[in-house]
Amino acid sequence: MSTLSLIAGNCGRGKGHRFSGRDLFSSELLGSSFTRANQILSKEIYRNKSRNKLRIIAKIKKGKKYDYPWPDDMDNISSGHLSYLSHFKPLTEKPKPVTLPFEKPLVDLEKKITEIRRMADETGLDFSNQIGQLENKYQQALKDLYKHLTPIQRLSIARHPNRPTVLDHILNMTEKWVELHGDRAGYDDPAIVTGLGSIDGKTYMFIGHQKGRNTKENIFRNFAMPTPHGYRKALRMMKYADHHKFPIVTFVDTPGAFADLKSEELGQGEAIAHNLRAMFGLKVPIVTVVTGEGGSGGALAIGCANKMFMLENSAFYVASPEACAAILWKSSQAAPKAAEKLRITAQEHYRLKIADGIIPEPLGGAHADPAWTSQQIKNTIVESIKELEEMNTEELLEHRRLKFRSIGGFQEGIPVEPKRKRNMKPSEINMPKAADIESEIEILKKQILEAKGPSDPITSQTIEKLKHDVDKEITNAFISMGLQEKLEAVQLELSTASQDTPSQALNRSLKEKVDKIMQEFNHNLSRPGAYLGLKQKLENLNLVSRIIETEERKKKLKAEINQKIPAELKAKMELLKSAEEKISRGETMDKDLIEEVQGVKQELVEILKAANLEVVGVTKKNVATAPPELKGKIEKVNKEIYEEIECVTKKTGISRNIEDLKADIEKGASSEDREKAEAKIKQEILATLDVEALKEKVENLAAELGLPKDGDTDHEVGTGNGRF
Repeated sequence: MSTLSLIAGNCGRGKGHRFSGRDLFSSELLGSSFTRANQILSKEIYRNKSRNKLRIIAKIKKGKKYDYPWPDDMDNISSGHLSYLSHFKPLTEKPKPVTLPFEKPLVDLEKKITEIRRMADETGLDFSNQIGQLENKYQQALKDLYKHLTPIQRLSIARHPNRPTVLDHILNMTEKWVELHGDRAGYDDPAIVTGLGSIDGKTYMFIGHQKGRNTKENIFRNFAMPTPHGYRKALRMMKYADHHKFPIVTFVDTPGAFADLKSEELGQGEAIAHNLRAMFGLKVPIVTVVTGEGGSGGALAIGCANKMFMLENSAFYVASPEACAAILWKSSQAAPKAAEKLRITAQEHYRLKIADGIIPEPLGGAHADPAWTSQQIKNTIVESIKELEEMNTEELLEHRRLKFRSIGGFQEGIPVEPKRKRNMKPSEINMPKAADIESEIEILKKQILEAKGPSDPITSQTIEKLKHDVDKEITNAFISMGLQEKLEAVQLELSTASQDTPSQALNRSLKEKVDKIMQEFNHNLSRPGAYLGLKQKLENLNLVSRIIETEERKKKLKAEINQKIPAELKAKMELLKSAEEKISRGETMDKDLIEEVQGVKQELVEILKAANLEVVGVTKKNVATAPPELKGKIEKVNKEIYEEIECVTKKTGISRNIEDLKADIEKGASSEDREKAEAKIKQEILATLDVEALKEKVENLAAELGLPKDGDTDHEVGTGNGRF
């Protein structure tokens, strides 16, 4: 449309004149056509041609033939890419290089090599051999670095700001490309791009998450986190491709679906679920390529394909390592540990048969050579589509279904064992089994209590191992709590403290900081369910320390007593030992021997009192062994008691309660719950057992052994005789 602007004014001397008393800027000009405006203008000029007091300025602006996004030469497009239908334009400035933390040592080395080469050129000396050797070593170090990357390092490469985006790959792969927009419900989500493109003359439907190449683009693309409109747009294009028999290629590069309140109100979960269901019914081949990171359902909503491929440094996960670490270890700083346990890398997915192949990347990541990476993706897509197109519709749908059914080790047609228990809750990584801990404690107790003379090397090794494990667990706990940096700062302050600083003030300041760190550490450690493995090992170490301390006190006390006991009394003590042996064999002692033994005991009491030791009382020592002729009877009675308890537990169903208790102990049940369950089981057994019959057998055996009856000593019959 053309526009006309007229400016009229009184430019002559004297009184000005108007056009017949009318203004040409009135509604008649605005409402008339351009031809009508010219007629009115000519008439007014003719009426006033004898007067030289009128000046007219006319300006005609010519508008565009087409509005955005149509170009002027839309019929003469030289390129196969219809760029005017896309917001993706070439960057005006080259992206700044970004160095990842683990790459810094090699980057510094590269700078030094460049500096040496510059110095050699300035001096004019020939150092080409030495520089060549350094460059070879640098290349070898670079290869070794990228060959042994950790999961968190691969994830940092997948998130690299300069990593090529989905549209970068599409434009590098296709001869023709047109981007399609809109979900036909009033919205076009820029976080997901869709369009038609041709490779080697064949048309494909491309769908993918689009990240930004700078901050402005990332804000526009919402950091590749789609809303429900984006998934509905993708579904519309999938149905379009299914109708026209176009193979579908999807690219995954998103941290996850956008989880704001508005998206949830608009049906984020429903949109993702609808895509998951619809993709399993599409009758065309689908290939998915994970180019960066694939987060949870937001990635899977366009990832239900016949074949899935992952770039070498890409990642696919149900939750980001930072979120996982915050949930399990209460700190995002444990993300490296979480990334390792989550198995997010392409290599792990290929080993678990989730990914069908790994697409190689150039040394340094895809951003080092985007064109080469795109070519590798193109070759993989063409080969996969060619293989899938050989299947008919039924085979294609069954192939897609079986791919996802086989994940996790499930095999079609083989029944799952119904009795097999599957505990879906992940156990604590550093939490050993309760039974193993208890057995380890008992073994350690036995070794410490039975140790005589020099320390047992096995016991020392066990204690040292326990201390080492505790130190390691505490270090990991400090890191996960975010206290490692504070602790290092205190150590640095201690090492760099000035000599002029008074030691008293320095110690007081450091003590306050250390106390604050330890207070925060103990607070985090005391939270229920946190750091269970560390807590258990600390209890073990405290128990061992108490046992060792008790043994050392016993040895010291024994040595002091031996020094104060005269030689004559030691000889009398031998008499006391021989008397105890006679009693254990069932022999009787004469009256004189008994009086002599009593005298020896009295002398021992006096010596102990002289050593500043309080004698609480004198008790009879328990008989260690029974007479040989009664051992068989003791074993027989014990066997009868065990059989009776076992029979009762089977008949009354108590054995199931015992198994449940074992399972709870394995899962790490609290000591309070365990004691309640044990008490309940004991009560049920006692209520069912024929206690009188068992008590009679025990009393008969005690009479044969010459032990005192119930009036003298308490005897108790219970489940303590049998372990369950």
